[in-house]
Amino acid sequence: MQRKSAIGLIVIWGFLAFILISLGCAAAATFDRNLRAIVAPHVFSITRWEMGILPYEVKEAVSGNHSEIIDDEVALVTRYFSLTERIGALDSRLEAAGSASGPDQVSLENELAFLEKQRAELTPSVERVIARQVREALKQQGIYSPLSGAEVSFPPLNFTLQEPPRLLVVSPRDHIESIREVTLKQDISLAEIEAVEAKVDSLGVSSLVVRLGGLSTFPTFVSDNGSLSFVIDAVVEEWLHQYLAFTPLGFRYVLDATGVSRDYEIATMNETVAGMVSDEIGAMVYDRYYGGNGDGAGDEESEEFDREMREIRRTVDEYLARGEAAAAEQFMEERRQYLAGKGYYLRKLNQAYFAFYGTYADSPTSISPIGLELKKLREQSASVKDFLGRAATLTSREDLKLSIE
Repeated sequence: MQRKSAIGLIVIWGFLAFILISLGCAAAATFDRNLRAIVAPHVFSITRWEMGILPYEVKEAVSGNHSEIIDDEVALVTRYFSLTERIGALDSRLEAAGSASGPDQVSLENELAFLEKQRAELTPSVERVIARQVREALKQQGIYSPLSGAEVSFPPLNFTLQEPPRLLVVSPRDHIESIREVTLKQDISLAEIEAVEAKVDSLGVSSLVVRLGGLSTFPTFVSDNGSLSFVIDAVVEEWLHQYLAFTPLGFRYVLDATGVSRDYEIATMNETVAGMVSDEIGAMVYDRYYGGNGDGAGDEESEEFDREMREIRRTVDEYLARGEAAAAEQFMEERRQYLAGKGYYLRKLNQAYFAFYGTYADSPTSISPIGLELKKLREQSASVKDFLGRAATLTSREDLKLSIE
């Protein structure tokens, strides 16, 4: 996400990290002990990271680098993402080559190192440019602070372009719900990921380690491997999660995320609201400065994938409603292989997969009516600011249904 008051963010997310790793329901104490033992070597400490980066952020704020003048901001950002695309292509070629060695391999590695150095030199300036552009879009929509009517941006918008931590998601096998989430180190290998998942699954649950596009820390993590439109959307969405944390809806989401008061519907509402608003604001930024419609999402191939995923989710829910968890898992693996044959590769497809991606009620992995209800609320709202203001006051699914009646 982003930040706010440095101290406030550190307290909130440091507390969250501690809870996620260290605490659990009393009734599940044994499960939590076993889970902590499994993930201990790989846990990413948000608190430790915050304490390490805070001095740098303070130095940057004092130095005034945030107010640097850049002659052509659009050209700078465009170059950065051109380098990102080339780096991604080289990474793919090196991965395909595997452990093979030779002059060509060395040449590719040298070229990759050169491009990464060029991109690293641009990164701080690109972060500041995109942050300014997003703040301007929010200002134009009248979206400032959730705490007062003052026209001051709060929480402060700040992010870092680097790979976010991974996230271990745990769901029961007999129904789809995220019951535990633990941040893991970025450099965890595929072999280590699969070992962690196997051990967690042996506790009688479904687990999955996922890549994150962003994480609400101070500053916010935003993936440095994404496209320009993806990064803009992620910057906005993560800031919105921080914004919402100071509202009734977001506060209840924090209670859910920390395990204090689990409410999967609140989590779905919060994630979906943030996603919907970030789509609108992100499109405004992209269209104003970069003159396009993003990455062309919604083409025939993505629509085909969406249809497949919705049908899989519906069938899985039917299996689980009948108490047939093993049959549901077999079905998901069969459909995963089918999708791979169609060119859609998913490393794993299980209850934890749907538990994580299903919190976005407007995504193909969710069959929740919350997405349609929030879209109706948006249609009834005069502006994106009005929609955000109305949604932020919701404290339950019942509130949402009443608000659109």
